[in-house]
Amino acid sequence: MIGIFIALLSGALMSIQGVFNTEVTERTSIWVAGAFVQLTALIVCLAAWGITDRSSFMELKNVEPKYMLLGGAIGAFITITVIKSMEALGPARAVMLIVTAQLLVAYLIELFGIFGVDKQPFQWSKVVGMALAIAGILVFKWE
Repeated sequence: MIGIFIALLSGALMSIQGVFNTEVTERTSIWVAGAFVQLTALIVCLAAWGITDRSSFMELKNVEPKYMLLGGAIGAFITITVIKSMEALGPARAVMLIVTAQLLVAYLIELFGIFGVDKQPFQWSKVVGMALAIAGILVFKWE
């Protein structure tokens, strides 16, 4: 049950962050906004690490495969693409497409066992669910 709450909170925070970042971009630039977002995230993470964890940063050298360390770089592109999509489509349409893309890619990762994720069997119910999500996009006041 806690996982469901955390996932819902994550989705809500991502939508709010996207709106905030888009507003910051309108007053600065996309690269200033993106850098500021990443900088403030770094500050929060370092503060939380200092208070709660304090494990060694040197353990990063043990992460395998090394491409798993690209999450932060991907995060920068996520920030930029969320800002641009919200700017072009508005928050509701952008988030609808973003979440649908997340579902599709996450299902493909599970289905094919990509990036070391345990491979899951094909399920028609998941395909139908994805089709319904796509149909929802088409139904949602698309102009």
